[in-house]
Parts: sequence; C-alpha cells; structure tokens
Amino acid sequence: MTIDYDVVIIGGSPAGRYAALTASQQKAKVALVEPTHGALTKLNTPYEFIDHHALSHISNLTKQLGDAALFGLHASCADTQEKCRISIDMSQATLYAHGVVSNLQEQYSPAFLAAQGVDVILGNGQFQSSPHLSFAVNARLLRARTYLLATGSHPAIPEIEGLQKTRFLTIPQIRQSLSSSTLPKQLVILGGLPQSIELAQTLARFGYDVTLVVERPNILPHVDSEIAQLLCSVLEAEGVRIFTKTFITQVRRIEGKKWLQVGDKAIEADEIVVATAQQPNIESLNLAAVNVKWNQRRLLVNDKLQTTNPRIWACGDVIGGYEFANVAYYEARVALQNALFFPREKVNYRYIPWAVFTHPTFAQVGLTQVQAKQQYSADEVIILRQFFKTLSASQIRDETTGIFKLIVLRNGEILGASILGAQAGELINVIALAITEKIKIDRLAHLAPLCPSFSEIFEQTVRDWRQQNLSRNIAWQDCLESFFHLRRNWNF
Repeated sequence: MTIDYDVVIIGGSPAGRYAALTASQQKAKVALVEPTHGALTKLNTPYEFIDHHALSHISNLTKQLGDAALFGLHASCADTQEKCRISIDMSQATLYAHGVVSNLQEQYSPAFLAAQGVDVILGNGQFQSSPHLSFAVNARLLRARTYLLATGSHPAIPEIEGLQKTRFLTIPQIRQSLSSSTLPKQLVILGGLPQSIELAQTLARFGYDVTLVVERPNILPHVDSEIAQLLCSVLEAEGVRIFTKTFITQVRRIEGKKWLQVGDKAIEADEIVVATAQQPNIESLNLAAVNVKWNQRRLLVNDKLQTTNPRIWACGDVIGGYEFANVAYYEARVALQNALFFPREKVNYRYIPWAVFTHPTFAQVGLTQVQAKQQYSADEVIILRQFFKTLSASQIRDETTGIFKLIVLRNGEILGASILGAQAGELINVIALAITEKIKIDRLAHLAPLCPSFSEIFEQTVRDWRQQNLSRNIAWQDCLESFFHLRRNWNF
C-alpha cells in the first residue's frame, strides 16, 4: 500500500490546526482535513473561546467605568452623586470581539498552514477499512501511517421533560444573539462548565438578569471548596443568582414565558441556555468500521492518547474534559510525538494548569487540598494561604478580592495551587513550572519580584513557609530537650 502522509489530522478545531503546524515543523508530511458543513463544523468559529474572552474584557471595562464615581469622576458623566451608568452598544462590542478572533485566526488560517507545507483539504469525509485503512474525502483516499482526531465537541443536551419542546439556546447561539441584539434580558443558564460560569458573569455585567443552576454541590467539580465558595460570592455580589445541588425536573412555556421547576421552586425566564456538558464531534466519521470505540461523552484513549485502533490518535475535547486550549495543545504535542515517532510519551495532567476566566480569575494546577490529603498522610501536607488584600498592587488597582493557596509537603515539594484573584492566570504558570521541574518552595525565595506586582505573593508565601518551619523546628527542639532531660533523670 502506498503511504501518502505521515499523519492526517481530521478536524478544524484550534487543536487540529495547531497539530498540523507542529507536525509540519517536525518535517512530517501532513494533511489537515477541515469540514465544510455538518456537526463537525459546530455552530461557531474554531476560536470561539477568544470571542468570549474579548467580550468578557469589555464587560470588565464596563464595570470599571461604572465604578468611576468612587474616584470622584461622577461629575463628568452625570449631575448626581450616584455611580455612573454605562450603556454598551452590544453590536459594537461583538464587532470588536469578532475582530480579535479574525486577527488570531490569521495565525493558523488554512492559507498560512498551506504556506508551511500542510496539505489543507476542505471537505467532509469518513474512515474506510477496506482494502486498507484510509480516510475518504472529496473522492480521495488519504492514506497515512497515522491519523489524529481533533474534531472538538458540541453541547450535550440533558434529558429534561419539556426542554426540547420549549426550546433553548447553547453558548454558541448566545454569542450570535448578542451580535444581533436579539437576546432577551431574563436568562437561566443550566451550568456545569467553566464557560457557563464565565458567561453568567459577563451577561450580568452587561445588564442581563442571570440565574445559574448547577446540579453538583460546587459550581465546578474537583475545585478547592473554599475558593469555590468565594467565587460564588463574587458572582452573587454582581447579581448572578446561583442554585447548586439542584435538579431541574421539567420545563414549561406559560403565556409567553418559560418556567423551570428547580427543586421546590419555579423560576421564570425569557430564555434558557444549556451549558451542562459536551459530547464529541464524531457522528459522520464511520469510526465503528475502523474499530474506534467511544461513549456518549468522549473517545476512548489510553494514557498515550491512542484510540482502540493503534494507528488512530486523538486530542482535545473530543476525548472528554473541558474546552481548554492549553490542554488541547498539550495533548496534540503528546499525540504527535507518539504517532510520528516512538509511542513512549504519556499524558500527565498534574502539571497542566487550567483556569476559569471570570473577574477575578480562578486558576488551578496539581492537587487540591482534599486530593493531597487523600494521597498523603494529613500531617505531611501543609496548606499555605495568602490573601490578595495584602499586596500593594492589589490595593493600587482596587482588586483586593482573592486568595492564593499553595499545597506543599513538609520537605518543601509543591503539590498544587489554587488561586482566585487578579492575574491568577499568569501566577499559576509559575507554580506549574515549579511542579514540572520539581522546584521546591524554598527556591521561590530566589525570586526578586517587582514591587508593586502581584508576583510579590510568592515572596509572602515563602515567608509564611519559613515561619511555619521555624515553629516546627522549635517544637521539635523542645521535644528533644524534654527527652534528654527525662533520660538524665532516669540515669541519675
């Protein structure tokens, strides 16, 4: 059989385009198949997450301008002592967001990838097993040593009585409604994803009446409970109503309004937004014919990102998990390394940070406090806390809400960190590097952070660590002195 490519990448997701560029830079002969219609194209652009971050940035600016009265700037915008009311032209805001997305898309556009040696094929195709494994698209059979699935995911719709009949929106559709200014003001978000939490805050800041409903006890699983509660408080302070550990049993339309039965309460809404889970974009790929297995939520892969067909690999949210670009890029690198060379690399998510881009941002890497105490004995684990209100940078910028939690062992090994606060998305990268390189906490003392800056929180945490160590050493010395004192008395 003639082999045309080293790897064929299927799916026009950001992870797919990133993988295509990475493979071409490694001198591999690579093809990228981008679908032109159907489920694989989703309802949005490949860089929809950037679109939301741009809108979120505008909403944050809106809040800052609205707070301007706190600094004596009210006279320039109103003849009143009340906080300035800022109105936003949503069509202009979404136009700005789309412009940001367009600029970034150019960096990984099909034309750019083609100029880098990638064979970009636009069309919809499927796998064929006979006479040999190949991918058929546009009347062509693409034969390769390996294949990489990076098709992404789309919203999964929960089975709730009356939901389909009453109709609803998904997050991609919400963005389209924002750009056309057709979104009603009273919204209920069925949450469970980082994107649903981000969307709830952004819409509330734009003046929408938002209710977030989550089935779990916390707004996100595997999140430090202390920080999750603080994040809930932040959202509620901005007007988001939050129901946790609550199930929606039915949805009805009554006199033009949508009503949801939420536990023992009935909630009224103009529109319902479904953002509870994702499911993989695989419907048209004919995976069963090539022995690739999956379930409702993800493709099944091993720790090397290999599917049940040894020549087919996968990365990104098609294999489950949240839609985090940095995680998808990490998986693409591991999958390509294994697909193109020797399959020895294994994914290790303990070193990979992730974040919920609210204001302030929540970020996490490694183990949480609960996870650490489950894996190690309780007396080995030390929890170090610092609060953002102690930082000069936080005081200057009036961003004092936040907490930094560092999880370490007694020997100084860093196990993880959870951060809620300004610049958490940048601070978490330092801790992720320290965990990856096995840098102990005392080495962070070698930093000389700029002042004022949020990085000063590392210096404060090291100081706390040293004080706790000193206390433990004094206690240990006291124990030794008591022991020798008793022994001298015994000898006497």
